[in-house]
Amino acid sequence: MAIGLLGKKIGMTQVFGEGGKAIPVTVVEAGPCPVVQRKTKENDGYEAIQIGFLTAKPKKISKPLKGHFEKAGVPYSRHLREIRLDQPADFQVGQVLTVSLFAVGDHVQVTGTSIGKGFQGGVKRWGYKGGPESHGSMFHRAPGSIGASSFPSRVFKGHHMPGRMGGAQVTTKGLEVVKVDPARNLLLIKGAVPGPPGGLLTVKKVR
Repeated sequence: MAIGLLGKKIGMTQVFGEGGKAIPVTVVEAGPCPVVQRKTKENDGYEAIQIGFLTAKPKKISKPLKGHFEKAGVPYSRHLREIRLDQPADFQVGQVLTVSLFAVGDHVQVTGTSIGKGFQGGVKRWGYKGGPESHGSMFHRAPGSIGASSFPSRVFKGHHMPGRMGGAQVTTKGLEVVKVDPARNLLLIKGAVPGPPGGLLTVKKVR
């Protein structure tokens, strides 16, 4: 289990690598993330650190959370997440983690909430082929038959049907860090990551 940061998706652009090859990248504002709490196996049953991201106004924070932040001696944070670690003792409460944890060429996995698509039919949600497109068909994008009648006289669990699409937690693995900009707290990650611009992300190093 490796270290990571909380970040915000800025958007996508491209950079040019060796030989002028265009590389699509996602720009992520990652950190700074103060360490708010350390979880230990003795007290909590597992090893982890709790980190914050984005400074919050005092009026937006509940009294219990204010005490939590003040005990750690860190500014109020809008978001809190836990990062499980094998060696959490390497990090101290109050320490601020930045993009300097990453280097060009590192492989990362990015977790975020995918863009919500609302209620969608089977063609869009599951890639149904659909029916004939010709005039008079009367069957274009309908689900069609969903099971046999006499046996088993029911629909099997997990059958692909129309329904709510997107808005779920998604992790994209095997992404590569193309550039690190500590001055602006930016990571340029090759490829696309889940979620809309402005969405909250967790970026973890992959060993």
